Amino acid sequence: MKEKVLITGANGHLGKKLILASDEYDICALVRSEKAERDLMNFIEGHSIKNVEIVKGDYLDVSTMKQLVSSYRYVVHLVGIIKENKQNNFDLVHKQTTEALIEALKDSKVEKICYISILGSKENSGNACFSSRGYAEKLFLKSAIPSLILRTPMVLGEGDNASRAILKNALSKFNFTFRKLSLEQPIYVGDVIKAIKIDINKTFTGEMSPNGIKILAGPISLTREELTQKVAKLKGVKVRVFSLPLLVGYALAGIAEILLPNPPTSKAMLEVLDHDDNVDPLPACSELDIRLTPLESMLESIVSFK
Repeated sequence: MKEKVLITGANGHLGKKLILASDEYDICALVRSEKAERDLMNFIEGHSIKNVEIVKGDYLDVSTMKQLVSSYRYVVHLVGIIKENKQNNFDLVHKQTTEALIEALKDSKVEKICYISILGSKENSGNACFSSRGYAEKLFLKSAIPSLILRTPMVLGEGDNASRAILKNALSKFNFTFRKLSLEQPIYVGDVIKAIKIDINKTFTGEMSPNGIKILAGPISLTREELTQKVAKLKGVKVRVFSLPLLVGYALAGIAEILLPNPPTSKAMLEVLDHDDNVDPLPACSELDIRLTPLESMLESIVSFK
């Protein structure tokens, strides 16, 4: 029989990539809404995937979650947001969901959890997204179940929202952005998947594997302007990047949050996106037994995707 892995928030881009790469496991893909369930079902049917069971459930229903996790040895927790709306806020998605999951895992057969967090997470941060993520990290670290927490920056992969946004910016003759000198350190989605899968396999075979917070970032830190221009060069076009004052972005986001039920951005989201990412990825790569995809190869992959 195949080993079993539970993936929460499996309908996101990272969850789908993990599902595609994990045909050696039986997977329970947990989603919360009917829309996410339909989306993931279409994805699975479109790729003729046979080893996945989709379950729609309430992440806060501890009794139901206890029954669900009873036969699984490994959990990948992908639930997370960078922008709040009426249905999802940081407290609910990061804090309450994590509390319920940890409670459900008590006395279960689950041997390890992998939680995907973001660079900048810190419980005492003034940013609500970062602080709620930091709170969730602390809960996992204090739980009785070994936990691997991967803090990542921008994750780029073929056809995902972040890559499409970069391509759109690169293809415009004039790109206006907030603080073009903000530092990005994008990591290829395949590298994150490799790190997760290696840890799953080590857990299932009884090998030693790392626990705690690991900073997993791409090989190079560069400015937002440089990243946009590199993508433009690969597409054979030229783009000029202009900085807009971040205060203007905060003002527009504040007005949108007051006037719109689901604003396109928020002050907290802008702060997350404006976070300068410049870390040494080698210690985590060594512990996780992975080799990073070069920036040029990563960008060529997302540019050539159709």
